[in-house]
Amino acid sequence: MLPAQRVFWRGRHVLVTGHTGFKGSWLSLMLERLGTRVSGIALEPQPDPSTFALLGPWSGLDQHIFDIRDAQRLRETLGTMKPQIVFHLAAQALVQRSYQDPQETFSTNIQGTINLLQVLRGLPTVEAIVVVTSDKVYRNDGSGRSFREQDPLGGSDPYSVSKAACELIVDSFNHSFGSELAPLATARAGNVLGGGDYAPERIIPDIVRSLKQGTPLVLRYPEATRPWQHILDVSSGYLLYAQALAEHRSNLPRALNFGPPPGNSLAVRAVVEGFGCALGQAIEWTQMKDPLPEQPSLTLDATLARQALGWQPRRNAQQAIAETVKWYSLERTGAAMRLASLTAIDEELAA
Repeated sequence: MLPAQRVFWRGRHVLVTGHTGFKGSWLSLMLERLGTRVSGIALEPQPDPSTFALLGPWSGLDQHIFDIRDAQRLRETLGTMKPQIVFHLAAQALVQRSYQDPQETFSTNIQGTINLLQVLRGLPTVEAIVVVTSDKVYRNDGSGRSFREQDPLGGSDPYSVSKAACELIVDSFNHSFGSELAPLATARAGNVLGGGDYAPERIIPDIVRSLKQGTPLVLRYPEATRPWQHILDVSSGYLLYAQALAEHRSNLPRALNFGPPPGNSLAVRAVVEGFGCALGQAIEWTQMKDPLPEQPSLTLDATLARQALGWQPRRNAQQAIAETVKWYSLERTGAAMRLASLTAIDEELAA
């Protein structure tokens, strides 16, 4: 990170919604390291183990635990908080869970986003707003081509549809209320790997749980390909985007893909094999019978983020897997994971 970027972040007041989740916890710790004043709005962190607990104790974090669907409390909280930069990550983020409870998924991801943007319309302190959506916002035709920002939005499962709807909502607010809002944009990130993810039905947490329990790993679609990338690469992209928005850079796109370099969209099976190779042991797996539908391939074209921001991931997929294995291996030994994570963040910021 350039000295000018460090100067930009130092002392700024940043709100992270969803700060107790996997991505939110890492982003918050990165912001803490940059010397920002971090506020968070989120649900209680998941029961141990949780990323939020493992990256603590937190320094100076001003956190508010409530559901973003509570519009009144959101209005009251932000009215006194007065943030300068806003990262909106709070969401129901699991595809499989969206099938089980579509109402929760739609209401959290759609109404929660509307609630937040409506409140932010009236806050003069805000300099930039980044709404984090997903690589799954595109209308996937199954061709395997890399999606670009101008491609049609869509989806089939409730999660994908809810995130595509968030894209349309942000676009609507920009066109309808742009004069009342700080620069507002969406970040579409690929599948994120990194230490501390313990969510259900995600590949890395599933591997970690299967190894701990001594049971075979169950894969829904072992040949499905996804754009895997490391949490610190993604977080760095979010920071660059928010700064560019706050600085009112000309011709800055209001939606950007953040994905790995070309050729790094691996099959799920290859991720499992890479994890086992980095760990030094084979991982036994079986295929689930009759899983719920998922797209067989998904890749992102992040050329625009490289052109607009100068962003590019520092790690390829295999390096992201290796760093993730290292994190979980340290955690298994009882190491202080806040210190280990800050060391990784310092290396990222020094690059």
